[in-house]
Order: sequence, then structure tokens, then C-alpha cells
Amino acid sequence: MTRRPNTVWTLVVTSLAAFMVSLDNLVVTTALPQIRADLGAGLEGLEWTVNAYTLPFAVLLLTGAALGDRLGRRQVFLGGLVVFTLGSAGSALAPSIGVLIAARAVQGVGAAFVLPLTMTLIAAAVPPERRGMALGIWGAMTGLAVAVGPLIGGAVTEGASWQWIFWVNVPVGLIAVPIGLRALAESRVVSARLDLVGAGLVSAGLFGVTFGLVRGEGHGWTSGSVLAALGLGALGVAAFVAWEQRVARRGGAPMLPMSLFRNRGFTAVSLTALLFSVGMFGSIFLLAQSLQNVYGYSPLEAGVRTLPWTAMPLLIAPLAGPVSDRIGGRPLLIAGLALNATGLAWMATVLSTHMSYAALVGPFVISGIGMALFFVPIATVALGVVPGRWQGIASGANNALRELGGVLGIAVLSSVFAGRGGYDTPASFIDGTKPAVWLGAISLVMALLAALAIPRRSGLAAEAAQPVAEVPAGMPDTHEPARTPVAAAGQLNTSPVG
Repeated sequence: MTRRPNTVWTLVVTSLAAFMVSLDNLVVTTALPQIRADLGAGLEGLEWTVNAYTLPFAVLLLTGAALGDRLGRRQVFLGGLVVFTLGSAGSALAPSIGVLIAARAVQGVGAAFVLPLTMTLIAAAVPPERRGMALGIWGAMTGLAVAVGPLIGGAVTEGASWQWIFWVNVPVGLIAVPIGLRALAESRVVSARLDLVGAGLVSAGLFGVTFGLVRGEGHGWTSGSVLAALGLGALGVAAFVAWEQRVARRGGAPMLPMSLFRNRGFTAVSLTALLFSVGMFGSIFLLAQSLQNVYGYSPLEAGVRTLPWTAMPLLIAPLAGPVSDRIGGRPLLIAGLALNATGLAWMATVLSTHMSYAALVGPFVISGIGMALFFVPIATVALGVVPGRWQGIASGANNALRELGGVLGIAVLSSVFAGRGGYDTPASFIDGTKPAVWLGAISLVMALLAALAIPRRSGLAAEAAQPVAEVPAGMPDTHEPARTPVAAAGQLNTSPVG
């Protein structure tokens, strides 16, 4: 007998899990100076403390969704939650930077199995007429996690120690797993195929590129190890593209169908998401540290002083949601990117060792409003630019590219930081941070240009109606009942792109 999902508890468990795994993207940023001091880490070690989480998170998101199809969504979701909880405990117990990086990678693997299935489990449990509200709660929780990550990290680090930013995940996992066992219903697609070769190629390729970027400044861009990593990484990515095309030609189920990129709207949204994360998260990585390393604030004081930035999404998102429903997501997306680029450029202009905190309040507020206007419509925009049968893959790819953008942003902006400055003195930290944040602002301008290519509301129907490719094996036609996360997620689009 199939268990009926408990709607309320499904929403509680999935939203809590989404909050927890999203929080760990940025919760560590205000703890980095303490981790550096306690474990003797350099810039490269601090980069990997963040990237070791986000890299497997990004490259395994689509694999996590596919495993849920094949093995059971409830089972894979709860298994991912267990892995994430164990990785959190390992991070808290880490005696060295190497162990911490390895434990963070375990966290990232678990998160990749948790996040994509939260939406699918909500879709199965919540009636269609209430899915918009449920997805709004889910989106608010993930946005809140990203927004308050630096504040929570600072408060926990100062109130206890940096280890407790990981320990707090453990009781949450221990509570959520047994509730999930009782509340969540199991579902699977027996015919779903796993593109393990594709997952392996893209993981190896992206790891090689990231490894080369992180090591480039410290070991020399012409050193053999860096050139080998970048070259092998590029080959891995190219092999992934070729493999996905081969799988599609043979009628298989590619992890990411390359034919999707023939859709102008999908390509524009994907590029927008990638470039936004490059600029925003790469800048946050450095700016969060500058409040402590340059201006002498404690972790909690630094977290509180980011509130004009991080609290803005909490205030603006409830107002932006109804506006997005009325006018579409595209105008909000464009406005948000313009405000983000302006905020970062303003920060880069005023940063100096003798600057008062008041000089940052204005750009923090501008950037916070911009983040809210970006996060509110991005999921709907990603779903709305492709036909219904492809919306699940489009959503998963968009989430993966946003995570990947954070990895690349931290690696690239940190390389600029290391090339122009360093941790030696407050002056050298500012010398490195200013050009890095300027590069972040440029990345957001490029994201804005990409967003302008997203179809307007008048052209959206024609764009989404364009044939993409044959439907992969195991994916239903749009006239069949929703049986896969692709179809289920496709039904969650409740507002036009605009």
C-alpha cells in the first residue's frame, strides 16, 4: 500500500532541508578568519573550504535528481540528508584544513542529493492549486538561507566557535530524518536511466578547471600542475558535451541535453545565472572577510553590519513576488542585476583602509534589493522559457549553474585578490579586494546583458513552443500524467516570465 504524503510535514521537512543545505553556501564566510588562524590555512585552503562544498553540490545536482527517479525520491532525499549530517559532524571535528575540506566535500555530495528532490517531493504532496504558495515558502527558505548565512556564521563563531556552524546541522538532520520517514511518500520511475558517464566526465572536468584556477596564483599560471589541471579540465568538459550529444543521438537520456541550448531563452537564463553567481558570491567571499581583517570587527559585529545587505531580500521578496506575478519575472530580473552591479561598483569605489562603515550602508542596501529582485523570479523564469516536458531539466540545470558560478567566482576573484594584495596587512587586503570586486561588478553587467536576451512576455509562448529534441526515455509526453520530476516540476510554473 502506497503511503499518502503528509502535506504539512512534507513542506516542513523539505523546506528545512533546503534551508540547511543552502545556508552552508555562505555561513562559513564570516568564520574564515578564525579557521585561517586555528588551522593555519592560506588563501588556497580558505577557497577550498568554500569550493569543496559548492563544487560537488553543483556537478551532482542533476545526478541526485536522476538517482531519485531510479532508486526512489524519498529514499535518496533522506540518504542525502544523512550524508550531509555526517559531513557536518566531520567538518566540526576536523583537526586540519585538509580534513575540513574533505568533510565539506561530503557535505556537498549530500546537499546535491537533497536540494533537487525537495521540489519534487513538494510537487507530489501539495495539490496543484496550492503549489504556488508552497513553492513560495520553499523559495523564501532558500533565499533566506543565502541572505542570513554571514550573520548566522558570525553569531555562532563569536558565541561559541567556528566548529558550531557545522554542529548546528547535526540535530536538525537527526530530527528531520525520522519525520521524513513517516511523512514522505515514496515514488520512482522504474525506466529512469542514470547517465553515470556524463556525471563522471562533468565532475572531473569542472574539478580540473577549478583546481587550476585556485592553484594558479600561488603556484604560477605557467607551472606544469596548473596547466595540466586546466587542460585536463577543459578536455573533460568537452568530452562531457560530446558524450551528451552521443547519448541523445542514440535515443538515451542525457544528464543535460545539449539541444536545450538551441533555445534562446534557456541559454540566456543559464548564462545570466552563471554570471550572477560569479560576480556576487566571489565578491561576498572577500567582502565578508574584509570587515574583520581590515576594519577589526568581531565575527558577530561583521555579521550584523552585513544586515543592510542581507536583510533586504527579507523585506523586498514578499513585495516582489506579487509584482512578478503581474508583470512577469524578466523586468525584475533585469532591475535586480542592474542594482547588484551598481552596488558592487559603489563598494569597489569607496573601499579603503580609513573608510567608515557608513560608507558601505548605501551600496549594501542597493545590492540587497538587487539580490531580492533576482532570487524571486529566477526559478519561474528558468521554468517558463522551455516547453513543459523540459522544465524539470531546465530548473535543475539553472540551479547547478548558479552553484558552479559561485565556485568559479571565488576561484577567479581570489586569484585577482592574490595577484594584487593579500592577508599581510589591511592595506594589502584592500589592494587585492578592490580590483576583485570591480571584476565582480563587470560580471554582473555581463549577466544583465544576457538577461536582456530573455524573451519578453509577448514572445515567450513562441520561444517555449520551439521543438528542443526528442523526449528522453522515461520522460512522459506533456499529455500524459506527471510521473517524473521533470514533468512534476514543469507543473510548478505559476507565473509568466514577462
